Amino acid sequence: MRVLVLHSHPQEASFGRALFHKTCESLEKAGHQVDPCNLYEEGFDPVLSARDRDIYHTVPDNRELVDGYCERLLACEALVICTPVWNFGFPAILKGYFDRVWLPGVSFDLENGKLTPTLRHIQKLGAVMTYGGSRWRALLVGDPPRKIVKRVIRAQIKLGAPVNYLAHYDMNNCTPETTSAFLQKVGAEMEKF
Repeated sequence: MRVLVLHSHPQEASFGRALFHKTCESLEKAGHQVDPCNLYEEGFDPVLSARDRDIYHTVPDNRELVDGYCERLLACEALVICTPVWNFGFPAILKGYFDRVWLPGVSFDLENGKLTPTLRHIQKLGAVMTYGGSRWRALLVGDPPRKIVKRVIRAQIKLGAPVNYLAHYDMNNCTPETTSAFLQKVGAEMEKF
């Protein structure tokens, strides 16, 4: 299966980057073809410009500046998002990816005001997340990243597709033992993906 792995942490020596590498290695070990998309290393521009917004609904012109990313999304059969959660949301670069790449004619069609998802070729969805705050704090604010993955994105891919949401909460109080255990868990889950 061709798996697009989206990553959005700026620091090479971060635990987030270690999770990204573990995710990709474990998926490859399981026999998947991995397309690693490290948004920072690739220099992805998350800013939706005035021009982008002007042509947002003009298919296929709306893809002109992000066509390569659109092609990668359309070519994948599974998607894994590997990212930190900052301020209970996605990092700006990842949010910008969704704003600029998940376009009309790519992730949905819009006709007469009716939206039709067009990513039904994506058969599996995974998420590997790290949160600075505790699970309890995330629950108090509604845990938006979990809802975006398990509800919003899930609704746009194959109906009934399995979703595997792996989260390490309370990174502000993590230990070598908790991060090591989570890294191992991610490896094991991605080998079964």
